[in-house]
Amino acid sequence: MSAYKMFDRSQLVLSPISARRAEVRFSDVAIDPAALPRKFSHPALPVLAESIVEARRLGATVLLMFGGGVVKSGCSPVILELVKRGFVTHLATNGAGAIYDFEFALCGETGENIDEDFPAGRLGLWKEDAMINEAVKAGAAESIGWGEAVGKYIWEHDFPGKENSLLAMAYHLGIPCTVHIGVGCDTVHELPNADGAAMGKCSMEDFLIYTESITRLEGGVFLDFGSAVAGPEVYLKALAMARNVAHQHGERIVHFHTAVFDVQHIEDADNYAATPSKSDPRYYFRPWKTILARTVADGGKSFYIHGHHNETLPALAALVFEKA
Repeated sequence: MSAYKMFDRSQLVLSPISARRAEVRFSDVAIDPAALPRKFSHPALPVLAESIVEARRLGATVLLMFGGGVVKSGCSPVILELVKRGFVTHLATNGAGAIYDFEFALCGETGENIDEDFPAGRLGLWKEDAMINEAVKAGAAESIGWGEAVGKYIWEHDFPGKENSLLAMAYHLGIPCTVHIGVGCDTVHELPNADGAAMGKCSMEDFLIYTESITRLEGGVFLDFGSAVAGPEVYLKALAMARNVAHQHGERIVHFHTAVFDVQHIEDADNYAATPSKSDPRYYFRPWKTILARTVADGGKSFYIHGHHNETLPALAALVFEKA
């Protein structure tokens, strides 16, 4: 037993989701993949679209990692169309992305009014989100990953929005949608039924599933949409592991394309092949030093696309569909 006193979660009072003022409604933001908006253009997009089509011709991995903002911006139907047509082989997200996806599937809305809920002590303390923790505990018992466990729960419990859920549809279609958490980072970790052992087990399962996909990245594509911490950090460790095994067989994983899509403005965005010096604050923007520079330094090619996800992702998808 620890020598230190721990917070007693049984003291918490949970509120129903219906009592909160949601930030986003799926019906207001969802993008129709049959009528993709053409508001955005960038010279890197045709190159990336071609590389995605070629990667799938070769049977290589196309991994799309996304932050929670991508889900909230209504991009899920577009991502699902890429999956259904076989252009994306692996989806990955952080804990927030999984929560937003779950809530959209459950009740068609997500997000909190933090200015109201945080001062009142309600932030993240919603009864229905406890179902995520129950799904993860069941997943741990089955030795499956976080993404598969929650996707299975959404699908088998017939949530109203399951066919627009990235987790549920990945489960239904049989492709990995892995979830990479940091304990204490996500609202469901506040809830009394959060089980650290189950969360760790399921997210570790997902990390190893993710790493297995990275072993097939030679000739493939890694896309990071708005995941500035989990995206580059999980990718870096997985690629190190995959290269370790490849080297033992006289193989290399060096020829692939990477791209970062973010709202963060990078000065000299056409000159990011080198990692900024440690004296430069931009060094601490992980996507730059990891995805744009270090991991492609010995043969890959990287791109940075600055813009809003509900414009950049549909623009890329439209080009992929055209080139295919």
